[in-house]
Amino acid sequence: MNSDESSISNGHLDTTIDWIPRMPEIRLKDLPGSIRTTDLSEFFLNFLAQNTLKASTIIFNTYDDLEYDILRAIRLMVPHIYTIGPLSMMCRWLPDNLLKSAKSSMWKEDTECLKWLDCYANSSVIYVNFWSTTVVTAQQLLELAWGLANSNTNHPFLWVIRPDLVSGDHASLTQDLMDEIEGRSMIASWCPQEEVLSHPSVGVFLTHSGWN
Repeated sequence: MNSDESSISNGHLDTTIDWIPRMPEIRLKDLPGSIRTTDLSEFFLNFLAQNTLKASTIIFNTYDDLEYDILRAIRLMVPHIYTIGPLSMMCRWLPDNLLKSAKSSMWKEDTECLKWLDCYANSSVIYVNFWSTTVVTAQQLLELAWGLANSNTNHPFLWVIRPDLVSGDHASLTQDLMDEIEGRSMIASWCPQEEVLSHPSVGVFLTHSGWN
């Protein structure tokens, strides 16, 4: 949630909710927009909860040590749950067949960024990616870009800017900004995230901390 959204909501999204077991002090703004409600009987939540509780087994893309408390609470309602994540890390163990090409994202990956990373020293590159669902305003995009450009360390950076990153507009950077970052940056529309994160030249990952 950005500051504009906070002001429009008049502080309502700071409301603490108490209906999620083992997750104290969760606020409305911490939840996805589709379930921001203080009413547990709200249709979508009620439909989701009732149908989930009817399941004989539930599989989660997580692991017990990461979310032990909430998983324990779920097991009181649905005893047969299995944690098999993180699925993204399992992809590296797939055999070299058609399954190897399976991806969790539908965005076309730009593998040229891996060659670009090869040109830099270990732990010297900032990798910026707000994944597949986060959106920003055009002004926020420029502010972030100038923050990277004006970094005192002048570290090179790889920045993934999806075509739909800017809400209601086309994601674009000004020419003076592009001139400023020329020679120490690469802008990609998408990239093979696991390969980038495991590349030795990447030292910092700037993201919204999404799970995948």
